[in-house]
Amino acid sequence: MYRNLYDNDITTWSPLGRLHQVEYAMEAVNHGSACVGVKSRTHAVICALKRSSSELSSFQKKVFKIDDHLGIAIAGLTADARVLCKFMRTEALNHRYVFDSLVSTHRLVQRVVDKCQVNTQRYGRRAYGVGLLVIGYDKTGSHLYETAPSGNYYDYKAQAIGARSQSSKTYLEKNFEKFDQCSLDQLIRHALFALREALSHTQKDDKEPETLNSNNVSVGIVGQGQPFKIIEETDLQVYLDALERDEGTEQQMQTD
Repeated sequence: MYRNLYDNDITTWSPLGRLHQVEYAMEAVNHGSACVGVKSRTHAVICALKRSSSELSSFQKKVFKIDDHLGIAIAGLTADARVLCKFMRTEALNHRYVFDSLVSTHRLVQRVVDKCQVNTQRYGRRAYGVGLLVIGYDKTGSHLYETAPSGNYYDYKAQAIGARSQSSKTYLEKNFEKFDQCSLDQLIRHALFALREALSHTQKDDKEPETLNSNNVSVGIVGQGQPFKIIEETDLQVYLDALERDEGTEQQMQTD
């Protein structure tokens, strides 16, 4: 069966029971720049690798603040991500206006994936080609969720999405049991370690950078007594320097 016979619109099923346009949207997430999320009992951290179209352009923003207790990192189509980001901000403001309280992370994630799912079943629309890592802190503790273009969402202790994210997942799978007791600084270091694993070291023509620096990385943090905050540029350099020191110490121990 030829795939192009069944991918003309979102509501056409293939003989194998597949919606190809949804699969294309999920593939767009896999081609987006890498994002990593981790959480402990008291804090949650996201970090994202930023891309630039050329050496003369600025880097695209990948981490967005939704509310004082909630933020997202994106992988996929930035334009679609901005639509969902605006929707989430509006929902958070409406909840604050009506109930005079902060919306729970789980409830807001459910609303945004409902919006994504509607676009997979109505003729004339297309799936949002973006995946989100959502972190938040509320009465029930810290949270980390992943959303998919299909309308699925998952609760994680640690997760990575985007290009070459499997390398980051391998690091997270080896270390996630330590995260519950980690301090905020330790969580940030683990997130940066995992993000570094997703860097391109072999493909010269790839748009991904070969090293982490204060220009191509964004970090978002939230937790107990800590409103959502984006760390970039000079504020982030402190953590990158610590990352290099840790790597040097580890290599020296292996040599000895």
